[in-house]
Order: sequence, then C-alpha cells, then structure tokens
Amino acid sequence: MKIGNVELKNAIALAPMAGVTDLPFRLLCKEQGCGLMYTEMVSAKALLYKNRNTKPLLETRPEEEPVAVQLFGSDPEIMSEMALQLEEGPYAIIDVNMGCPVPKIVNNGEGSALMKDPKLAEQILTAMVKKLHKPVTVKFRKGFNDSNINAVEFAKMAESCGVAAVAVHGRTREQYYSGKADWDIIRQVKEAVSIPVWGNGDVFTPEDAKRMKEETGCDGIMVARGAKGNPWLFKRILHYLETGELLPPPTAEEVKRMIVRHGTLQTEFRGEEIAMREMRKHVAWYTAGFPHSSALRNDINQVETLEELERLVDERI
Repeated sequence: MKIGNVELKNAIALAPMAGVTDLPFRLLCKEQGCGLMYTEMVSAKALLYKNRNTKPLLETRPEEEPVAVQLFGSDPEIMSEMALQLEEGPYAIIDVNMGCPVPKIVNNGEGSALMKDPKLAEQILTAMVKKLHKPVTVKFRKGFNDSNINAVEFAKMAESCGVAAVAVHGRTREQYYSGKADWDIIRQVKEAVSIPVWGNGDVFTPEDAKRMKEETGCDGIMVARGAKGNPWLFKRILHYLETGELLPPPTAEEVKRMIVRHGTLQTEFRGEEIAMREMRKHVAWYTAGFPHSSALRNDINQVETLEELERLVDERI
C-alpha cells in the first residue's frame, strides 16, 4: 500500500487512540507486524502555545517507522503552520482528526464537529496540503448523527483538496463506540474516491479483518480497540490474510512476557511511578476474560514498581 510517496510494508494500521497508542505500545504493535503507526492526537493550539504535555505525545523511535502524527484543531492557519513545524520531524504522514467524538473536543468545534462544517474542514485541508510536502491524510466518521450522514461527500471533498488517503470509522459521532459499525458506508466511500481508503470499526479478530476487506473493498484495515491488550492481533491478521490459517491466540506465558515487556518500555519512557499507573489499564485489557481477572485488576492498582508488576503477573497469570 502506498500513501502519497510513503510505501507501507502492509495495509494494517494501528488507529490513533488517546491514552493508548503511546510510544511503548506502538513499539509492541510494530514488533507484531503492524504496517503503520499513528501517534495519539495532538492539539495544534497546544503546539502553538508550546504546552509541555505535547512533548511525550510526539516522541517516536526509528524502529517504529513509518509513523503518522495526528493533529486536531479548527483554525486553518494554526493547523497548517503547526503541521509545517511537524513536517521537519520524523513523521512520514501528517494526519488530521475529524472524527473524535469526545465532548470537550466537539464543543470546541474540533474533531467530529468538523463533519457539520465541511466548508471549514475544506479550508483546513487545503491550507495544509498547500504548505506541506509530506502526505496529508484525514480520519473521519460516517457522519455527525443519523440525520447528517455525509462520509461520502466528505471523502470527495478531502480528495479534491489533495489529501493522500482517508480513514472512515463506520459510526456516527452520536454513536461514539456503541452499536455496530456500518461497513457499508466504508464501501460507499471506497467506490466514490480514487485515493486509498482505510476501513475502521469493529475489527477484533483476523476473521473480522478479512470480512471487512471483502465487504468494503477498502485498501487498508485500521485496528483500534481490538488492539488494546492484544498487540498480537496484527501478526494474526497478517497471517490469516496471507495464508487463510488462523494462528492461536497468545498463551498465558506470552501474555505474561508481553505485560512485563510493556511495563519495562513504559518505565524507560515515563519513569517507574507514572509507568505503573499507566500499566493498570493495560493489564486489565491484557487479562480480560482470564480466570480471577477482576481480583487481579484490583491488585494491579496497588503495584508501584516494575519488580512488583513482574511478581504479580508471575504469581497470578
């Protein structure tokens, strides 16, 4: 798969997720064969005002390349200027978030609120494409709500601005992550534009990935919540798409090793105290469905050091 001048090894991507797709988690997904990484979304205004919280969001390592950086905002001038600054960094692609459903983002006229204002969305994308040499892509939803389903028109508008690829989440903003993703809208977008289309929504298994590809004709598959606590999913999807053979899910021993590796990377990245706080949610995801997992989730909240984390998973998984 090619996005602009960026050649990807495969067409399976890790979707940007706030509080999830930080550097340590991306490295684990890359090791499992993921073809394209996205940073957590970064506020263009926060970059403009040099907010120190954006620094860890922007950190990358050469071994995870290619990486797309995801920006959000609603001012064409600020968005294009901040994207220009980021273009000097190690990012292969500059992506624009026009799909985030979170109220504080939407109430600011950002994220999926831009689906209600395609003219402003067009100004943002045009300004960015004009200034940048690297490919600009955009991620959006089926529409804002059931009475405003405009993903097809939105994709055509993005293509006319010179955007190199689009990613479509098959839910409206109103749905958040509830209900079922509408893959038919992804198919409609794919049929309406000639640029690559990423399909996003409800890919939790290798079989889901294959079905999405068959039902929508999408060029690439973007995995979001399905990757939480499950970086192996990328390897399993690739293997299934290439061979038709289903690899078994990870063993308890593999889960243990992955948790410790994740905790070690988090500690290197953030320091032990913050890392252990971050690992609480990840351990809950890694061990969902395990015997006694609710007691384990309770105990992980008491863990303060990497050594304690290792001991806990060793004794309890």
